Parts: sequence; structure tokens; C-alpha cells
Amino acid sequence: MKNQKPQNQINIEVPAEVADGTYSNLAVINHSVSEFVVDFINIMPGVPKAQVKARIILTPQHAKKFLRALEENIRRFEATHGTIKEYNEPPQGPPVNFGPHGEA
Repeated sequence: MKNQKPQNQINIEVPAEVADGTYSNLAVINHSVSEFVVDFINIMPGVPKAQVKARIILTPQHAKKFLRALEENIRRFEATHGTIKEYNEPPQGPPVNFGPHGEA
């Protein structure tokens, strides 16, 4: 019985090409009635073009669970390291227009 895994345990593997992660300094969020689409983008100063580095598609229910999990992790981080300062810097370079549904 010692070698049995609990029924609720999931074995999650991270492939090598995913393990290094991808840096993003902009997220654009759009949604339909059935899904949320989050595009993660890396914009470099002075470069007028950027590409989506990763796109994550979530159901509305999973998007809400993700929001709650992120809020909880931010609370834990700030409890340990202090309040995260938000910077409201003016955009540098050409204006970025993602349409009426995009948010960062």
C-alpha cells in the first residue's frame, strides 16, 4: 500500500523546451462567450514590432480560477516581500492599439 499514489495526485511533467519559460511584459486578453484568450507578448523598447510569444486559451470557469490563484499568490508574495509597486509609465515608441477588447 505504500507505493500507491493518492487518487487526487496528478503527475505533471514540464518538457525541456517549456522549462526555461518565456518572458512577457504585455498581456492582451480577449474573450467570447465560451473562452478567454490570453496572448503573452514581449515588447522591446524602440522596436516597432512585437510578436505573441504564447497564447493560452481558457474556459470562463478556468479563467476565474486562474484569477483567484494569481490573487492569492500575489497576496503571499507581498506578505513576504512587501507591496508590489505599479508603474504607470507613458508608452515609449509608437502607440500600441489592440482594439476595443485588449487589456494589459
